[in-house]
Amino acid sequence: MLKGLCRITSVLLFLAAVPAALLPAASAQARASKPNIVMVVADDLETGTLPYFPNITRLVREGVTFDRHFVTNSWCCPSRSSILRSQYVHSHGVWTNTPPEGGFDKFHTTDLERSTVGVWMQQAGYRTGLMGKYLNHYPGGSAEETFVPPGWNEWDVPVRRLYEEYGYRLNENGSTVDYGWAEDDYLSDVLARKASSFVTASAEPFFLHLAPIGPHNPNNPAVRHADAFAGAKAPRTPSFDQEDVSREPAWLRRHPRLSESAIARVDERFQARMRSMLGVDDLVGSVVEALRASGKLDNTYIIFTSDNGFHLGTHRLKQGKTTPFEESIRVPLVIRGPGVAAGSTVKEMTQTVDLAPTFAELGGATVPAFAEGRSLVPLLRGQHPSPWRRNALVEFARPADKSSAAQTPVPDYQAVRTETHAYVKYATGETQLYDLVKDPYELHNLAADADPELVRNLQERLQAMVACSGANCREADVKE
Repeated sequence: MLKGLCRITSVLLFLAAVPAALLPAASAQARASKPNIVMVVADDLETGTLPYFPNITRLVREGVTFDRHFVTNSWCCPSRSSILRSQYVHSHGVWTNTPPEGGFDKFHTTDLERSTVGVWMQQAGYRTGLMGKYLNHYPGGSAEETFVPPGWNEWDVPVRRLYEEYGYRLNENGSTVDYGWAEDDYLSDVLARKASSFVTASAEPFFLHLAPIGPHNPNNPAVRHADAFAGAKAPRTPSFDQEDVSREPAWLRRHPRLSESAIARVDERFQARMRSMLGVDDLVGSVVEALRASGKLDNTYIIFTSDNGFHLGTHRLKQGKTTPFEESIRVPLVIRGPGVAAGSTVKEMTQTVDLAPTFAELGGATVPAFAEGRSLVPLLRGQHPSPWRRNALVEFARPADKSSAAQTPVPDYQAVRTETHAYVKYATGETQLYDLVKDPYELHNLAADADPELVRNLQERLQAMVACSGANCREADVKE
């Protein structure tokens, strides 16, 4: 016992001799060993458009591109709920953009905010921030305009005129601030300034969720970009104005071929969307430069992605989303950061449910048992884990509200996207099946005469995914 007391006394004497200033420094050093994370989520950005934007293209050159990244639902609020919670739609239950079955109100009243990626990262010692779009119809009827959800140290989110980018109101950390129509009131620029200040002033580590509005309708650009993309045309892929839809479900057969005037409007919308995205690209550039100037870039992961894709004339659809087609469910994902091979590409299938577990592993946060995604960290390090996801689940339900339902002519469906096929089962009893190897643009629905064994296998995969929960989803998603 005497020897033990001597050892304790020696330790106390040693600590007393250490300058007090060094003890907090050691703690700060431990915090700084964790990487910073900045995630930028565009609104309705389709795959294939990144080369138009120089700052985002630079991320592509300096980072890794995920070639087959899919949403859980091609609609804003359900998709963003999956990002925040790492859950498929059937698990988090936010089915639409509007109450009672969706929107911010559903997320809030079912207490899903108690455990989001913001909460996890904050508990792991991160300073957290969310700037831009949160969830549709926030704050809605169940919360005040000054409401700030748990998990966020910095909160700068529009509460009025969300999509206009001018003349809006921001909830800035519990206080509302009105912005006007001056050039420097443009929302993407305001977010860029706030984000740059956040990454410059914040002690490391920090996690920033940036959610600009572009290129969502009405696609309002910054004044400096008002004349950009004049004469540009929407991509004329093989699925543009699809010639034959005779084997497709009734909802698609009702769409006629696009007229010349309709195609002209599609091109005008494409131009407007690209102009609005230039503001998002400038935001990305501003944040990267702020990280570089503050010496934090080398210790920061930057993620660029979108909440869902968008149709611009493809499959006869003049505009919109919510469909199970690749144009709607496949979105960009680029990650730049420490240890990531510049200019590399990942071919493995990934989904939006994978983002939060990835951030958690990078930052040493604890992932709740309800999380259903996979950490992408092994893929970031150039590894190819086996088994890896073979099944990506997409689920969609139309809103009960008739005015909202008019925007989504697609019936309820469940879909599974595998490495080689896409299989869709509608509530109407109709189905779609595409061989993505031979038919990557999904022009030939094989459901009526496909090999019964193939159909049975895809049905089993789909059912396993629809029934999964928590860790069980990481068993269902590798089912062959």
